Amino acid sequence: MKNITEKFGTLYLPKTAFVIYEKRAAQKQVYIESYDIGKDGYPENAHPLTIRECSQLAKVLDSSDEMKRSFLKPEGLLPPNVIYINPDHDGFAVWYTPARQEQLYFTETLGISNGIASVPPLLWKAGKDTLHIYALTDCNGINEQTVLYHAPFFNIYTEGKVCMGTVSVKIDSDCRLEEFINLWEQYFFTSYFSHLFQGHNPVKGNIVQLWQGLVETHKLFPVKALLKNGLTIKNIIR
Repeated sequence: MKNITEKFGTLYLPKTAFVIYEKRAAQKQVYIESYDIGKDGYPENAHPLTIRECSQLAKVLDSSDEMKRSFLKPEGLLPPNVIYINPDHDGFAVWYTPARQEQLYFTETLGISNGIASVPPLLWKAGKDTLHIYALTDCNGINEQTVLYHAPFFNIYTEGKVCMGTVSVKIDSDCRLEEFINLWEQYFFTSYFSHLFQGHNPVKGNIVQLWQGLVETHKLFPVKALLKNGLTIKNIIR
């Protein structure tokens, strides 16, 4: 026999339950009753919420609010490539990345080798569990009227939403802005590109041949191959 108690996770036991009663009247009034949870797991000792219990509950709720206030909060000055932040708990951030080289991964069925390739300037819009990505011709003078292009990748819907496939996305409720950006870029570029959606080709010409000609070469991404998607930055921040 082996002692495996060290492998047990933290065990939480029910201690207190709250029931909120609402008065049926034109002006809603509520009354909160507290129950202790006995050893057998049943509620007992019903009583009005005490001052001590109110204080404990307030601390828990304040901690939850603090986590929400930390979501998308920068560590210091706002990164220069961030152009918009919606700070709500379910909010999002918009940022851009310049043309650069990235390690890309493709499924074998595409016939494209994995490797480093040049990618165009990109505009990212991400929330806690969704990512939209668009292409830019350059990063100069970005404003609300900047024209957006289809991101020249596989696994992206026509409107720019990315299908993450089997990638497990985990963004904490108190995730700071810098970590948030880094995580989403890692999620995107470490996932495998596999197919186009609904026959939508996001570039001029053959997308497979495009990436076959870019992987493991020093060629810059040909921005002339990009296709406009009919959107501007103003459309995606509203």
